[in-house]
Amino acid sequence: MAGVTDRPFRQLCRKMGAGLVVSEMLSSNPRVWKTAKSMHRMDHSGEKGIRSVQIAGADPELMAQAARFNVENGAQIIDINMGCPAKKVNKKLAGSALLQYPELVESIVQAVVNAVDVPVTLKIRTGWNTENRNGTDIARIAEQNGIQSLAVHGRTRACMYRGNAEYDTIKAIKQAVSIPVIANGDITSPEKARDVLEYTGADGVMVGRGAQGNPWIFKQIQHFLETSENLPPPSLSEQHRVMHEHVVNVHNFYGGIMGVRIARKHVGWYLAEHDRENQFRRTFNGLEQADAQLDALDNYFQSLHDRNERQVSPAA
Repeated sequence: MAGVTDRPFRQLCRKMGAGLVVSEMLSSNPRVWKTAKSMHRMDHSGEKGIRSVQIAGADPELMAQAARFNVENGAQIIDINMGCPAKKVNKKLAGSALLQYPELVESIVQAVVNAVDVPVTLKIRTGWNTENRNGTDIARIAEQNGIQSLAVHGRTRACMYRGNAEYDTIKAIKQAVSIPVIANGDITSPEKARDVLEYTGADGVMVGRGAQGNPWIFKQIQHFLETSENLPPPSLSEQHRVMHEHVVNVHNFYGGIMGVRIARKHVGWYLAEHDRENQFRRTFNGLEQADAQLDALDNYFQSLHDRNERQVSPAA
């Protein structure tokens, strides 16, 4: 979710009912901390709720240093990433590549836990590949060395995001440890959240890609788990309002050209159901000014509203 869960998106998800939001993955290499990308990822100004910062790397001492640095800058939870399957991360032996080396996992966890006085959590996958699903062993190492909670994505590194997430390993991990276990992977509806919780016995669910273009999913899940009833889908006016606010916040956060570019992917996700042939998206992606993007969104939703009115009027 690097490049997605920036401050504007985290604030929106929190507002929509997410119980905890976690920062984009930050490198443990101090040489990149002053780059524009890292500075944006470290920006939590004005955020409400508990501040959880995720770090990634393969050197125990650098990871400890990164943990201390982020706590000094306001982090209230340090989350260690051992789940990212991206090649550029794994080739540095970070992310899910670490699952191949349990001894190194233990060294990193020990170093980070001993470096800070805030809770340390861990994100993993079920293993390196389907022949080596060692998530249960990694979970035990984590618990024995001070990890306070564990999030598990139901795929191996080799699976990337292909196929369906499997929850048998998450269920086994939950039975093997006493720390909280959070189930992750393909949580795209309230019903799926309920089914995964019931099957795995997990203490919670984590939503990643399911929130892209659908930040309402958090309040929908919460409401469904509490009442067994589905909230109605957001109205066109609600979708317009939330998207407009999100795009404005992206523009303000990144400024200029970067804000315009980053807004494009979020708008594409929001409008996936409405703009099935990508006609509007192609037009929107050609716009180079923030005001032009906002005007285009306003006009697009007005056209959707007018079309719906024409469809309803004859029946009325």
